[in-house]
Amino acid sequence: MLVLAVDTATPAVTAGVVELAPDSPPRLLAKRVTLNAKAHGELLTPHISDSLEEAGHTFADLDAIVVGAGPGPFTGLRVGLATAAALGQALNRPVYPVATTDAIARDAASGHPLLVATDARRKEVYWAAYDAAGRRTDGPHVERPQDLAEKLPALGVHHATGEGAEIYQEILGLELLGAKHPTPEGLVAAAAAEVLAKARPAALTPLYLRRPDAVEPTGRKRVTRA
Repeated sequence: MLVLAVDTATPAVTAGVVELAPDSPPRLLAKRVTLNAKAHGELLTPHISDSLEEAGHTFADLDAIVVGAGPGPFTGLRVGLATAAALGQALNRPVYPVATTDAIARDAASGHPLLVATDARRKEVYWAAYDAAGRRTDGPHVERPQDLAEKLPALGVHHATGEGAEIYQEILGLELLGAKHPTPEGLVAAAAAEVLAKARPAALTPLYLRRPDAVEPTGRKRVTRA
């Protein structure tokens, strides 16, 4: 099966074309990744087109689409989900959402209980915990790293990965692994069972975990005349 993978839940604008077959790990055919938290809307579609061209395929060749559903900041995250949804509708292909932290955990493949923490800004992290087999056991949540550090003994993790884990390594005190952002292979691996089974995809629900900064005004401001 030919799968398009996209993610915009982290500063990495990620797109890739992956070949997926039963009893085999996902095989990357082409990818484009740019680290720019302000360019998701500008770069994602060109990255998709360039990946398909390099892989020697067209949109019509795709069998499925996998998209990172976060957690992530509102503005970036919605770009990937909206793009994947539009492509799925236009091509009549299923779109499978996966937690971005699940994809990063697959990339890390540590074989140990693992904490995945990405940068949530505002001096917070998005995090989820995984067992040695890579199954999520807690999260995802958004929290201050100081508060998360207090929960680590109960979570039973000694390794961490993700950009948030790197930024706050001194606070978390965990051995750091190298998977900072999700890869196309990790995204597809996280959804492989559903994709191969041609299961009905879950709803494309973004994992924002907190309200956006911008809010709609609730009323007019009273003006006092001099």
